[in-house]
Amino acid sequence: MTDSTKIQISSDPPIARIALHRPEKLNALDPEMLTALETGLSLLERRSDIRVVTLQATGEKAFCVGADIDAWTALTPLEMWSEWIRHGHRVFSRLIHLRQPVICAIQGLAFGGGLELALACDIRIAGESARFAMPEVKLGTVPGWGGTARLPELIGKGRAQQMILSGEPITAAVAERWGLVNEVVPTDRLNSRVEELANRIAANAPVSVQTAKQLVAGSSAVTLESIAAATNAFTKDAAEGLAAFREKRSPNFQGL
Repeated sequence: MTDSTKIQISSDPPIARIALHRPEKLNALDPEMLTALETGLSLLERRSDIRVVTLQATGEKAFCVGADIDAWTALTPLEMWSEWIRHGHRVFSRLIHLRQPVICAIQGLAFGGGLELALACDIRIAGESARFAMPEVKLGTVPGWGGTARLPELIGKGRAQQMILSGEPITAAVAERWGLVNEVVPTDRLNSRVEELANRIAANAPVSVQTAKQLVAGSSAVTLESIAAATNAFTKDAAEGLAAFREKRSPNFQGL
């Protein structure tokens, strides 16, 4: 489904699977991967037969260690902002707002942008070997793909400050206790547990699941507007309003 071998997307309806496939670089993200991920998510968004998406990575050492340092250090400041930071934000936002729920399987290291990628998913399941960190301050920079906003929302300001300001990693057990991940399972059961959960969700009414995802994501004006618009569009009053418009008469609304 994508032109990049570094992002592998397969589907077996009702589940689609996205895999970061750059184990020799600990699945570090480069511009090619961001573009492929964005393209893949756009295609999955339009698939009515896909009810759940899983996100995982190949290799045992890392889920993703973040942005490829060689890729972003070669950029000018303007390129860094326009082609790297904004591109990443756009891709991660598309992941967050994907119609289908996304379950992330995390093994090994989830550092920097890799952790930010996991934060953009709806549910996070970690293997016992997983480690989590925001190490940007050790490189003289700061999280750039939403970490300073999403991490405090998930684990609280104090714990987020600890992770971001120290740059030190935490274990899977601590991540579960802090609410960073939903579950920790033996690493050899990680993929099977994610598949089990994906199938359980996929067995439920898809529109209900997708609407519930939007509600849980937050009662923003856009979320409420979209739900309200969809609901009102299929009322008897809406049908009457359209009929009156076509017939060039005043509508007779009944509150139904």
